[in-house]
Amino acid sequence: MLGTHIPYQMLPSSVKKLDSKCRIVYVCRNPLDQSISYWHEGFEGYCRGVHGFGPLVDHVLGYWEASLERPDKVMFFKYEDMKADIVSQTKRLAEVIGFPFSGEEEEGGVIEKICRFCSFENLKSLEAKQSGRIKSGVETSVFFRKGKVGDWKQHQSPSHAEYFENKVEEKLNPHGLSLKVPREGCGKNNTS
Repeated sequence: MLGTHIPYQMLPSSVKKLDSKCRIVYVCRNPLDQSISYWHEGFEGYCRGVHGFGPLVDHVLGYWEASLERPDKVMFFKYEDMKADIVSQTKRLAEVIGFPFSGEEEEGGVIEKICRFCSFENLKSLEAKQSGRIKSGVETSVFFRKGKVGDWKQHQSPSHAEYFENKVEEKLNPHGLSLKVPREGCGKNNTS
């Protein structure tokens, strides 16, 4: 098992070839929420796709298109779907990686136990996440802000959100992908 943020295009060819036994699981987060995590890089730069792992849309589309071409090997998750129904998404993941849950495990609550153990809240509370550092010296705690869907509403105005969402959607829609989220009645400086 390998955890990485590199774009699909940069994965080794041995991982991407059709007869590879590798399975890829990609988790995509709503760009508005994700942008808050990268706020320090600047809103305009992020809208242009400039961030540490390459252009945002290219990164997402690489894995999206691979998941359409090889659905048995590349699984594309949306973080928001996982938060909405983690049990179904966990079952889906187990099937794709070749370890589906048995009826006995499902009835015994194994899936729910795994979901609680792997929850954002539990992972954030681990000592290594609170006081650890990565090789560059950055504290690991910065990677675990809130994990809430829609938290961008506390930081971005409706006009920023609309601008950003339009930029992302115009690039994703031709590929059959949308990461659009509801914006009604929310956003920084909203008076409704």
